[in-house]
Amino acid sequence: MTSTRTTDTSRSPELRLTLKALGGLRADLFTDAFAYRPLPRMELERGPLRLLPVGIRTHLGLLPHAFVALLALIVFFIGFTTTEFFGLPGLVYASIPALTVLLTLIRPVFAFWVSLAATPFLAVDGRAGLDWPWEPNSFAAHLAVLVIVAARTRPRTGAWMWLITTGYALFSSVLFGIGVDNDAPQLLFVSALFLLVVAMRQVRRQAAREVTAQQTVTAAERSRRTLLEERTTIARELHDVVAHHMSVVAIQAEAAPYRVENPPPELEQAFLTIRENAVAALTELRRILGVVRAEDYEAPDAPQPTLADLDALVANVREAGLDVEKAVTGAVRELPQGVELSAYRIVQEALSNVLRHAPGAAARVEIGYVLGGLGLRIANGPARGLVKPSPGAGHGITGMRERVTMLGGDMTAEATPDGGYEVTVFVPVSRERDERDGRQEQKERDQRDERDERDEREESRP
Repeated sequence: MTSTRTTDTSRSPELRLTLKALGGLRADLFTDAFAYRPLPRMELERGPLRLLPVGIRTHLGLLPHAFVALLALIVFFIGFTTTEFFGLPGLVYASIPALTVLLTLIRPVFAFWVSLAATPFLAVDGRAGLDWPWEPNSFAAHLAVLVIVAARTRPRTGAWMWLITTGYALFSSVLFGIGVDNDAPQLLFVSALFLLVVAMRQVRRQAAREVTAQQTVTAAERSRRTLLEERTTIARELHDVVAHHMSVVAIQAEAAPYRVENPPPELEQAFLTIRENAVAALTELRRILGVVRAEDYEAPDAPQPTLADLDALVANVREAGLDVEKAVTGAVRELPQGVELSAYRIVQEALSNVLRHAPGAAARVEIGYVLGGLGLRIANGPARGLVKPSPGAGHGITGMRERVTMLGGDMTAEATPDGGYEVTVFVPVSRERDERDGRQEQKERDQRDERDERDEREESRP
């Protein structure tokens, strides 16, 4: 029997918590400790300062840098006025803590380690052990470094720095601080207060950012809900207006032949075609609007049109007065349902555009079955006759492009030199997908044939 326990789950909760804490320590104070992280400018796009001129705001953005420089200058004067050295040694003694404070502008974590490492040397060489383990200038410098680094990172980093400082203070006080004034409690207490204030400010700012992000998400959801409600309203209005008129057209087309005594067959056929188109359009309109209006709408069980239905479409367009010629090249085969439906809709929309924008023109539909996919070409000549073209908004071309883009194909729609228009489309169909779909369709046909044969045998039994 094999054990399914991993190394992480086999450890105790205390050990996992300790390892996680040590991992945080390594990430905060050891990983990229020498990283170059310059202090950014202060943001002045919010609050009352944003009303100031751009030139003044540019200089005010350097206020944090000026504040750090001021702290470094104060630390330098503290060391210069309290040291017992003269000349160059006194200058070095006063400059090291000040430079450590300035180092927080570009390498904050490294500045903490430099400040901590310089503390014992300054304490030994400073004032003959009168203060331990921090001299006055190193006291102020280390306090400033703790606060600045904590403000530039995160509260966890500030907590780790305070704990490491506490450990150093205890170690140095026990081993070397006997009989001298110990200023470690003062530093630890004051730094804890400052770090607590910084942590509270950072937590508050993080909470404000999260609230802002949540408000943005809520506003987006509200906008989406408003959009859905608007779409529902539009769908309802379309259904109430367009569906009503389409129904009237279908009813009047059906009743029109009976209003004329002995109507000619051509007139009856024309009204029959009008009625069939109106009913088909009304059915399609109701189906599409049902999808827009109802989120739980289920598609009808009726099969979607494919390229096999193009003959009926071409015949229907011819009855409407458009001279259409259809040509098919390549080995005709069944393509994926999405490709078949999109190809049918593209041809349908292109022929509709010819009827609207080029009345009286001749059109040609070319369908090419190639190894890598399907090619379509719908071209028409210039408009002829007395009927004026109908203006359009161009949504038909946009819809065709969206269908082709969805299938990963290419499409061009442009005018021809003779004044006509041409739409060419290529929809890729991978060979593996084509063969897989063919095998699936063949399998379904075999199952259907077997089921029919089984039904016939059962019916023939006495």
